[in-house]
Amino acid sequence: MDEKELSRLGQMSVYEQDLAGRGYRLIAGVDEAGRGPLAGPVAAAAVILPPGCLIEKLNDSKKLSPARRLALEPIIREKAIACAVATVDNLIIDEINILEASRLAMVKAVEMLRPAPDYLLLDAMTLPLDIEQTGLIHGDALSVSIAAASILAKNHRDRLMVELDALYPQYGFAKHKGYPTAAHRQAIKQYGLSPVHRRTFRVK
Repeated sequence: MDEKELSRLGQMSVYEQDLAGRGYRLIAGVDEAGRGPLAGPVAAAAVILPPGCLIEKLNDSKKLSPARRLALEPIIREKAIACAVATVDNLIIDEINILEASRLAMVKAVEMLRPAPDYLLLDAMTLPLDIEQTGLIHGDALSVSIAAASILAKNHRDRLMVELDALYPQYGFAKHKGYPTAAHRQAIKQYGLSPVHRRTFRVK
């Protein structure tokens, strides 16, 4: 790993290092994927990395190619002390709104972690859990733990959308993952809404 990459990852580890210096040992990064799509679930992941863990090329999932995200996933899972992924489906999204559904998915992921975390770092969110936590604006670009969670959440949701594509091939879910592309909107106009579309989202 070259010095530039070491420096970048070091900057992304500042929050973890500060918390470790304050005595926290199990710091979980938490992030979601899928708030913007018109169809499918929202996914969330929680990841506890060991102190000082630097994974080359780790970054906010939105800044990585699909191939890079997939390559990083087994490394994250191998190095993590614990990790978990949870989803909330489109029916619950319509019932409680996407913000609360995202929060619910995050809570579920955190509660699945073994061992349980003693601190949470989140991307611009707080959770109704009795665990100390900090929400960071653009946290997936500022924290290695949140970045790792963003990758696991994104990969998991992408795989689910490929599975849904096999059930509803007319919508092209495997290509756009449910996001509101022109082709997706045109498919909705042509075929109507599928059972996995979010009824409360504007689809016109």
